[in-house]
Amino acid sequence: MIDFEEELKKFHPSLDIDEAEDAIYNQDMTDMADLLVSLIKDDKEGKSGK
Repeated sequence: MIDFEEELKKFHPSLDIDEAEDAIYNQDMTDMADLLVSLIKDDKEGKSGK
């Protein structure tokens, strides 16, 4: 039978995973909310500038 506690003691995370995680979290990614705010702002500026 597998002793999960013993297996967890042996576990060491891969460095590649840690590096990928850092790259993902350090990116400034635009989400849908950012896009909508930008579109609304552009639309308001376009209407007030006419």
